[in-house]
Amino acid sequence: MHIHILGICGTFMGGLAALAREAGHRVTGCDAGVYPPMSDQLRALGIDLIEGFGADQLALKPDMFVIGNVVSRSRQPDGTPKFPLMEAIMDSGAAYTSGPQWLAEHVLQGRHVLAVAGTHGKTTTTAMLTWILEANGLQPGFLIGGVPMNFGVSARMGTGPTFTIEADEYDTAFFDKRSKFVHYRPRTAVLNNLEFDHADIFDDLAAIERQFHHLIRTVPPSGRVVSNGLEESLDRVLHQGLWSELRTFGAAVSDFTAVGEPHAFDVLNQGQPAGRVEWALSGVHNQLNALAAIAAAEHVGVAPADAARALASFENVRRRMEVRGTVARAGGSITVYDDFAHHPTAIRTTLDGLQRRLGSPRGRILAVFEPRSNTMKLGTMKSQLPWSLEAADLAFCHSGGLDWDAPEALAPMGARARVGKSIDELVAQVVLAAQPGDHIVCMSNGGFGGVHERLLKALSA
Repeated sequence: MHIHILGICGTFMGGLAALAREAGHRVTGCDAGVYPPMSDQLRALGIDLIEGFGADQLALKPDMFVIGNVVSRSRQPDGTPKFPLMEAIMDSGAAYTSGPQWLAEHVLQGRHVLAVAGTHGKTTTTAMLTWILEANGLQPGFLIGGVPMNFGVSARMGTGPTFTIEADEYDTAFFDKRSKFVHYRPRTAVLNNLEFDHADIFDDLAAIERQFHHLIRTVPPSGRVVSNGLEESLDRVLHQGLWSELRTFGAAVSDFTAVGEPHAFDVLNQGQPAGRVEWALSGVHNQLNALAAIAAAEHVGVAPADAARALASFENVRRRMEVRGTVARAGGSITVYDDFAHHPTAIRTTLDGLQRRLGSPRGRILAVFEPRSNTMKLGTMKSQLPWSLEAADLAFCHSGGLDWDAPEALAPMGARARVGKSIDELVAQVVLAAQPGDHIVCMSNGGFGGVHERLLKALSA
């Protein structure tokens, strides 16, 4: 089968492309404004990428067009279609489907699917769970919304019966407004956490809770739901109805709990010692992610002690506090990190985790961030930014393209906050402020204009 993927460089669609190629299909695709790591992965796989969404691609005549949720029926200011290829597909009567639907029909059928859902930590927890299964001989297939460093690719078919997948609550496509994860039919479903996000498609938290319950409805009686016992929103989801085995984690009365610091802790299962995790990661959020992964892995036969032992060799996902480089200075080097955080809670969690890892005394933390997600662009959560940046000694916000007043939103931070309308201005501000021993954390869910490399180059000059 020849499939042509519209929006192929998104983390989900890029992973789908890799799976389709591995399964023996011919894969081509198109996108606009591509950036690593997904563009690099696709080129390494020999998948042809076409820039833009021109109607001339209809001439490729694939067996199926697979449509990413970046595609819409929207129009340019002059009235022409923003995605002319989609209009041509529909006019011609060519076959098309969504990415999640194609995945469900061609990859997930017959597999024990372990799906990880939640507002935060989906990618990291899915990577942890996948590594646990791999280290214990299950040879899982997987699709992860990032590139886990233990594997070097974001997706593979695998030879075992299990398949782990990052289960996103964002909608499927312009023609299917259900959350992506309702297509996956998991036997093991992880509910990591749940708070308001995606203000561009959800009116309120209750609307997202409803979608999470739709996921619960697809788990079979012999399945398992693993839920964060600290989250009232997830309690409300479960109270809407549950037909499968429940295992909880995190809270004092949960099935799976942790005793100790996030970098070295004992795992308890219903109050009894069940394993110990000692690893390179830090932050309470990663401790909770680990408990979720251990509870999910138990459902497919991996003992918690074996799961905990496997996490000792877990390497995180690219763009999760990934060190992009250091610059030597008299008095201490300056370290530049890359992180995917974009929601206020994720920003706070990332910075708190770094602060905890560095201990005291420590160098300063400089937060450089881009409100790029649809929710942040709308300004829905702008009032939470000062709270999210409390652990930062200085914060630098890229305000280009925002319709809301970033200096006003950050005013409660006083002189600790700076705003730059361009990447050049932002880099200049950071370089001027940087001191030996600083830790510069760049946070965005996009390419951020290559700010990491530009900072390293400017700091080295």
